[in-house]
Amino acid sequence: MTTDIKLQGAAAKKKKSRKASSLDKRKARSGWIFVLPFLIGFVFVYFPILFDSIKLSFYEMNVLQGGGYQLIPVYFENYEEALLRNPDFVQTLVAGLGEMIFEIPAILIFSLFMAVLLNQKMAGRALFRAIFFIPVIVSTGIMESIEAQNLMSDMVNEGTGINDGSQQMTGGDSIVSANDIQSIAGLFSNMMVGSELALMVVDWVNNIFNIVNRSGVQMLIFLSGLQSISPAIYESCQIDGATAWETFWKITFPMISPMILVNAIYTVIDSFTTESNTIMTFIDSIYKQPGGDSLSSAMSWMYFLIVILIVAVVAAICSAFVFYQRRND
Repeated sequence: MTTDIKLQGAAAKKKKSRKASSLDKRKARSGWIFVLPFLIGFVFVYFPILFDSIKLSFYEMNVLQGGGYQLIPVYFENYEEALLRNPDFVQTLVAGLGEMIFEIPAILIFSLFMAVLLNQKMAGRALFRAIFFIPVIVSTGIMESIEAQNLMSDMVNEGTGINDGSQQMTGGDSIVSANDIQSIAGLFSNMMVGSELALMVVDWVNNIFNIVNRSGVQMLIFLSGLQSISPAIYESCQIDGATAWETFWKITFPMISPMILVNAIYTVIDSFTTESNTIMTFIDSIYKQPGGDSLSSAMSWMYFLIVILIVAVVAAICSAFVFYQRRND
């Protein structure tokens, strides 16, 4: 009798595991069906373009008078031209990386702060969420192209091409003036804080429009992570007498740490590929010059490798602090 019960239990477990595996297989097939259009487009459309771009970076293109063009192999001369004989590219690259170092933490901090506020129970919560997401919709498509054209016209009017960071905004272009910078620096020095932090705060304030404008998607991702946390956890914290500060750092922050990783990678890629990015603008200006196809292609691939390296470093740093909640089977 006992043996029969054991056999029936084993058969039931085997049947249950078989159903679970078949369900996983159906989910996997559904996933491949969803990504199949992208894979087809990548293999037959994007991959040939990427291959031609890599190939062009090792050649020099000569346009023939009768029509057509001729590719002359120059190997790594385009890369040497970009790194060693073109100081504007290196200068623009360093300035652009410096801007990203300031902008990416600001976007993550602001989006997390607003997501925590908008996750509270209050009247008109949906309206406030829509208001903060409107810049994401407005800044896409034609609006972003118009903004990029305005940026290009400002650079042309300056007469220097790319702003390498040596020119400070004056007048109505900046929110914080030079006198304010000195006051903030004095305040931070009295607090025994370095002047670099004061300059970071000033850059954040003067760049608040871009920070708010590019925080909508991250805000939604953080909101989804906050809403996935069980209210019972917060209730138990209140019963134990934990403060809001302790609850945030002991419960909320670890639970949304996977979202921080996702948002960090997304923000890095978004910041390095936007049309208003100074490095992208500089490479585009090289491409539009006569005979600049090969040089701009080499610059693009070096820029791509730098972006991939930064994404890998950010992912490695954030992954060390990510907390994944284990669910019982």
